[in-house]
Amino acid sequence: MKAVVQKVSKAEVTINNETAGAIETGLVVLLGIGKEDDQADADYLAKKIINLRIFEDENQKMNLSLSDVNGELLVVSQFTLFADCRKGSRPSFFDAAPPEKAEKLYLYFLDRAREKGVTVKTGKFKTMMKVSLINEGPVTIILDTKN
Repeated sequence: MKAVVQKVSKAEVTINNETAGAIETGLVVLLGIGKEDDQADADYLAKKIINLRIFEDENQKMNLSLSDVNGELLVVSQFTLFADCRKGSRPSFFDAAPPEKAEKLYLYFLDRAREKGVTVKTGKFKTMMKVSLINEGPVTIILDTKN
């Protein structure tokens, strides 16, 4: 699994000009699921993201996690994180999981995050969405369970 994690003060995902999910302080997670991924990847990634100490403490040091600041998650599925652009100009998505498998692991990831006590908002799987956000810092971290 691959995730692009952005610390935000506000974020929203819309579908056909209607808000599907919105958060204030928290993290936007663009989540890509590969064909080799399984539940262990989702377990690891949910724990890692929720415990990332990337929010400032009273000394302005990145020392607090999402849970510490009562932040929320906005998770958006994004198979394009598995784009392979090494050959030609058109990306290949050979390593992305097929939609049925990807959706199951996406939902499993959401459940793991919710079990950890985090408020989770989402877009809609396999749908064209618009994501807007205010990235604080800016802080953007890329995680890959295979690295």
